[in-house]
Amino acid sequence: MGSTIKEISEATGFSPATVSNALNHKKGVNQETAAIIFETARKMGYVEEQKIKRLKFVIFKANGLIIDDTPFFPLMIEGVQKECKNYGLEMAICNLDKRDSDYEEQVDRIRMDGSSAVILLGTELEDADLQVFKDSKCPVLILDYWVSEMSFNGVLINNADSARTAVEYLINKGHREIGYLRGSFRIKAFRSREVGYRVALEKAGIPVNEEMVVTLATTMDGAYRDMRDYLASKPKLPTAFFADNDMVALGAMKAMTEAGIRIPEQVSVIGFDDLPFCEIASPRLSTIRVSKQEMGQIAVRRLMEIAQEPEGSKLKIQVCTQFVERDSVREIVREE
Repeated sequence: MGSTIKEISEATGFSPATVSNALNHKKGVNQETAAIIFETARKMGYVEEQKIKRLKFVIFKANGLIIDDTPFFPLMIEGVQKECKNYGLEMAICNLDKRDSDYEEQVDRIRMDGSSAVILLGTELEDADLQVFKDSKCPVLILDYWVSEMSFNGVLINNADSARTAVEYLINKGHREIGYLRGSFRIKAFRSREVGYRVALEKAGIPVNEEMVVTLATTMDGAYRDMRDYLASKPKLPTAFFADNDMVALGAMKAMTEAGIRIPEQVSVIGFDDLPFCEIASPRLSTIRVSKQEMGQIAVRRLMEIAQEPEGSKLKIQVCTQFVERDSVREIVREE
């Protein structure tokens, strides 16, 4: 070993206890101090490059309104676990909740652990939340999110094109009054899906009727309650709705069914994700299938490439989806 904790202490001006705590990823050392200590330690030969031994799957929560109420993410984690076994990696699942009082300390422990690689599940992220991960001492990949400045590697769903495909399917089925069931928590994926919805209508020369854009909670129960309240005002309904995800779609369908609205005879519905609930819903929900396990596997493979070539080009990998036709859309036959 090229140097001692005492020598690093003398070089940085920090106490030996602070240096030791930083090098061992313990609490109580702030981000800037830890970064200086690690950089000095590397230059002095104290810290050798470590082979990646484990993968941390970090579940970021802003409020849990998307993450906590869906079976989507456990299926994705299954894919990560399967690929970790192929690489002989130990896997740990970490919850990172922005509302926790020690949130910044949790982030520091994750980003300074040079023996691990990190997949950060970014569904509830905003760009500002990622700044603290920029100088991480471990390889980091963002899953289900991307940053426009292209400073991170990412694996995500092709959201805009997938939504456009779903709405074009409705148009091809003869629908011209197409509403949008809009999740109230505007994660980046939902914003992209809204772009796809609007682009499809614009290409077909169909104006968006903003009165048919209905904002609902992102949990199934919340979407049901909000749709029930919306229907109480007896609004003019479109012939079809595209929903931000299946949870929103299924909650809205329950409210419409209770209100005596027949699906798909009066209103057709398309969701997004293809959760297991879709197959047992009545009617069975047409939706966009996301390859959830495959996304997890791709993320691990890409992360291992990053670990081998940390200075390589950043990649944004968009995973294509598949439209699943079931029973929740009817065809409107128009007279010529």
